[in-house]
Amino acid sequence: YYTGTCWSFSTTSFLESEVIRQTGQKIKLAEIAPVYFEYQAKARRYFDERGDSVFGEGSEANAVLRMMKRHGAWPLSAYPGLTAKDGRHDHLRLFREAQALLQSLAAKDLWDADSGVAMLKVLLDRTLGVPPGTFHWKGKQMDPKTFLHEVLKLDTGAYVEFLSTIKKPFYKRCEFEVPDNWWHDKSYINIPLDDFYKAFSGAVKAGYSVVLGIDVSGPGKDGLHDVMFVPDYDIPANRIDQLSRELRIYNGTTTDDHGVHVVGWMNYAGHEWFLIKDSGRSARRGKFKGYYFVRDDYIKLKVLSFMVHKDAVAELMKKIH
Repeated sequence: YYTGTCWSFSTTSFLESEVIRQTGQKIKLAEIAPVYFEYQAKARRYFDERGDSVFGEGSEANAVLRMMKRHGAWPLSAYPGLTAKDGRHDHLRLFREAQALLQSLAAKDLWDADSGVAMLKVLLDRTLGVPPGTFHWKGKQMDPKTFLHEVLKLDTGAYVEFLSTIKKPFYKRCEFEVPDNWWHDKSYINIPLDDFYKAFSGAVKAGYSVVLGIDVSGPGKDGLHDVMFVPDYDIPANRIDQLSRELRIYNGTTTDDHGVHVVGWMNYAGHEWFLIKDSGRSARRGKFKGYYFVRDDYIKLKVLSFMVHKDAVAELMKKIH
């Protein structure tokens, strides 16, 4: 309804698909559980760095895996992630008050992380609720880590994320230099654009789903018609290359502002189109509620990163130094 947590909605959806692919189980997971712990981790770093760390609603896909590794996972039935009676995820007041809390403590030079996080947790508990330490799943009581490993059977270390930028050496790991990578993760793999698109499209065609870090401010985004494409008045599709992509990253017209889940593809009118599941409100304007078709040129020009299971890119991983 009103959150800045697309990174968790999209990645949780992706992991639900991974559970289906690997075990055949269809399990709805708690999207807000990683958010609950991510806020606390952000606040702790903010205090430890004396305010020199980003505290915002955004994050990256691998934050969900990091929080699951630390805390486990919950089915949605055990942790809905909200206390509002209307059932809507509204984080407007939560984030405003959390930000004010941290700024107030910083202004008073109060940097004790434990007490600061404890105060933040009061706000989180009021809006999101407290993730239970144990819950019942199919008649068996278990904790979140048992659920992650024994039921979901998810290996949080089995996923890789890719970038394509000339700012960093190709075929090496590097930091994704955007504000939402607030913990400065350096595990992203930088590859040339041709490899980037080939790896992405090859994975989807092979039956894997993918999480995208995507810019959704381009002129070819049309919510009423459920499509994203690059119009010729921006740049003709056959002129998109590494440098035209980099120019838009450099001048700020391509930014890391949304996370979506790729769930299918098709060929149509000489292009590859990819079906994305999108938690954003604009995805509910058209005929297909919650979904867009994204054309291949938009992927090449406006997608900054993607996450996929390492098995989908096994040959490419042999090139990584």
